[in-house]
Amino acid sequence: MHELLAHLTFEQLWNASGGEKAWLAIGFGGQLLFTARFVVQWIVSERKKRSVIPIAFWYLSLVGSLVVLSYAIHIRNPVFILGFSLNSVVYIRNLRLIYRSGAAVAKNEGMRGEGF
Repeated sequence: MHELLAHLTFEQLWNASGGEKAWLAIGFGGQLLFTARFVVQWIVSERKKRSVIPIAFWYLSLVGSLVVLSYAIHIRNPVFILGFSLNSVVYIRNLRLIYRSGAAVAKNEGMRGEGF
């Protein structure tokens, strides 16, 4: 049934097996995490009165992406598998850059990088 999971109607979703409902919850949860990154970025930017991309944005991007990737693998969707597997590299790279520069900032200025 998981091959058809992406094409189910709401009635079919309601009647899906427990295992398939669990996978739907995983997929929706990952998408929720991935979307939450924009809400976090918006809130932080409003507080700072300027455009800011907080560290939490990158963590939500990475975790949400990996969760959606696991769902995409489960439903065997090559478009989402490719998209969500490659973007994780960018998120990890950005986190590494932030922590490298954050360590330098903490040493020189006694401050931590911006977070949420």
